[in-house]
Amino acid sequence: MKQVLLVFLGGGLGSALRYLISKPLNIVLQNFFLGTFLVNIVGCLLIGIILGISTKNNVFSGNTTIFLATGFCGGFTTFSAFAFEKHSLLKNSELLHFSIYTISSVVVGILAVALGIWLSKLGD
Repeated sequence: MKQVLLVFLGGGLGSALRYLISKPLNIVLQNFFLGTFLVNIVGCLLIGIILGISTKNNVFSGNTTIFLATGFCGGFTTFSAFAFEKHSLLKNSELLHFSIYTISSVVVGILAVALGIWLSKLGD
């Protein structure tokens, strides 16, 4: 239960920071969500640093890693976890699985958004 609370707290902090960063920057450029883009890239950098330090130097406890990587980075952007998983597949030379997972995640994700929008309009 402690780990769930750590994810909850870290996720809340990450989500709040994502909102504070992306909200003002998303209106800077039309048709390019600069804030979201920057948050996604920074989140990828952060999860790489956190998991790299955690693995290499064993500096962070398991709970700290869960709070920072799963909680904070997960709340800041789920794109960071997605990118880390893809990196792991490439590192293990799993090119087919990398391709299938990446393409299907993006395509099915977009289709799921479209389906959700369509379903929300039923009964109008």
